[in-house]
Amino acid sequence: MQSITSLVTRLAEDFPAFRFKASDEFHWSPDNSTIYFDPSSGDTASLLHELSHAQLSHHRYTRDIQLIEMERDAWNHAKTMLSQKYDIIIDDDLIEDSMDTYRDWLHARSRCPECSATGIQVKKYEYKCIGCGVHWKVNDARICSLRRYTIK
Repeated sequence: MQSITSLVTRLAEDFPAFRFKASDEFHWSPDNSTIYFDPSSGDTASLLHELSHAQLSHHRYTRDIQLIEMERDAWNHAKTMLSQKYDIIIDDDLIEDSMDTYRDWLHARSRCPECSATGIQVKKYEYKCIGCGVHWKVNDARICSLRRYTIK
């Protein structure tokens, strides 16, 4: 099994359009074409996942469901296009666990703060309850606590 450091060296050579930078967390920044990775984690699968976001030109999303689609596509690309080339095993349970965090995130955002029914997203950061008609706004909350604010 290769180390994450040796994999980063190979990826940097194979993908010179992207920068690789050590960080406390894994993520892709389209603003500066940088893939951030945690060198102490040894998590080569997540590194390939973030590279997949870069290769698939994932930038911004306007609907929360689009983020889940991008995550699914990045995992699929990492597993089908990159894992064999770099001899990395990407476990299906890892993918599902990761996807579950995004599904839980979406479910929490879409839950009505008044009646707990599932609402629909009407625009970026704004939902409407199909049960009781309440409107609410949400914060980004991908890496911080979710906040929902009822719109009067």
